[in-house]
Amino acid sequence: MKLLLTGSSGFIGQAITPRLEKEYDLHHLQSDLLNHADVKAEVASVDPDMIVHLAARTEVEKSFYEQISFSEVNYIGTVNLIESAKTLKHLKNFVFASTMEVYGWQPISDEIEHTGTYTQHVAFDENTIPNPNAPYAVAKYGCEKYLEYAHRCLELPFTAIRQTNAYGRHDNDFFVTEAIITRMLKDSQEINMGYSKPWRNFIYVDDLLDAWMSVITNPDKVNTGKIFTIGPDDPINIKDYAQKIANKLNWQGTINWNKRPKRHGEIYWLNSNHKLITNTLGWSPKVDMDTGLDKTIEVWKKKYNVN
Repeated sequence: MKLLLTGSSGFIGQAITPRLEKEYDLHHLQSDLLNHADVKAEVASVDPDMIVHLAARTEVEKSFYEQISFSEVNYIGTVNLIESAKTLKHLKNFVFASTMEVYGWQPISDEIEHTGTYTQHVAFDENTIPNPNAPYAVAKYGCEKYLEYAHRCLELPFTAIRQTNAYGRHDNDFFVTEAIITRMLKDSQEINMGYSKPWRNFIYVDDLLDAWMSVITNPDKVNTGKIFTIGPDDPINIKDYAQKIANKLNWQGTINWNKRPKRHGEIYWLNSNHKLITNTLGWSPKVDMDTGLDKTIEVWKKKYNVN
């Protein structure tokens, strides 16, 4: 079975490639997603049985300042790929990397922003009404709606995964988990961070890859326009998350919070469950936060030659 993968050089793309190579005749998209003619020609040439679309700009914070680039790459690039795929005769599924960020502003987020706490635990799922509140999230939700249109009107098979914050990177310290770890390893005295109020749930890379593979290898169960959240339903406040990492590193310095420019549209609560994907495919996350953080910390300690 031929599988066309986009975003091969990204976090998930690099990690999942060895798994896909064992199962599929794997092809990596070479064309610029913004060049529709090239994408259309390459897709037609490969004639894949499945498309896994991971390519995107994913740094949510940067999307507030680079709105046009995020909209072009994430939305227009995806539309170009969908339009190129719609006439494929053997396509079994188009699997799309969406994001939990599409839920955006919800009442609980407003409550936390203004009171610093919440009165009721909430886990978003596939029935939660999205309200994206960042250029990145707006583009991703637009892609979901375009896929729904293509499925309804053109019979394009698709599945979307609304991913949780992932960690376990070994070569990128932009995202929050790796940023906290690497800053503490570099400076024993103090580090600067952004907001301390937000709550997030996190998924370790191995669990995330297992979720992707469960979807990819079962097209007949999920290609009818399924959208999955993947949890795990265990949110943690970012301030407490940073302290957990500090404890694991035995780091005794000071964290200076609110040292980044205030961004409009900050979301103070993002948390999801995995009930639907578990009921559909039997997948559920297995790596607890402590184990995942220990593994991630070890990777960066070795990278910085820290005992």
